[in-house]
Amino acid sequence: MGIDIIKVAARSRTTAVAGAIAAVIRQSGYAEVQAIGASAVNQAVKAVAIARKYLTDDGIDLVCTPQFTEVIIKGETRTAIKLIVEPRPLQEPPAEPVEEALL
Repeated sequence: MGIDIIKVAARSRTTAVAGAIAAVIRQSGYAEVQAIGASAVNQAVKAVAIARKYLTDDGIDLVCTPQFTEVIIKGETRTAIKLIVEPRPLQEPPAEPVEEALL
């Protein structure tokens, strides 16, 4: 069985899509987000950023790899953007350097 693709439209609510991405990452450890058109891609990218924030408490960070893909809609081939979203361990922020006192 293949993974379900999260399809994003120009009018998709970013928080709802982000919740779906976070849930799929928690369950499967991998998510695919697909969007056609500039507005839909914009919503998808914002949703990934929000999902990243949702997963911080679980100690999960996200990486996202964009790809082109072809989809058939009503008999027509269209080019879509597919975002491959995968987890990575949350990185601790680097410690701030301690400045030495000037003598």
